[in-house]
Amino acid sequence: MNFLLENKWVILVSLEILAWASTFFLLYARYGLKSGFWFKVATVLFALTGVIPQVLMGIINFISTKKIDLFTLIILLLLLYGFTIGKRHVKKLDAWAQAKFSKQST
Repeated sequence: MNFLLENKWVILVSLEILAWASTFFLLYARYGLKSGFWFKVATVLFALTGVIPQVLMGIINFISTKKIDLFTLIILLLLLYGFTIGKRHVKKLDAWAQAKFSKQST
């Protein structure tokens, strides 16, 4: 538990990078590979690197500090972004990936 709290910023940034990498892999699996299996794998990777661990880290941090500090606020903002504006950004990214891979197919 102490390890998580001492390295929370590094872990958060690493998880965010992994979540975006899994998002790109998800799009590649969907449109580049056209593979349902790899798309499902990428979806699980996204869940395991994105939302779930960030929420858990926010809860652990809040329980240990007993206040909403900068770290907890950043996680709340990331989640808020993901459920609002982020959805539109991912839809644009999805449309871009679909167009990009359909051009390569023809």
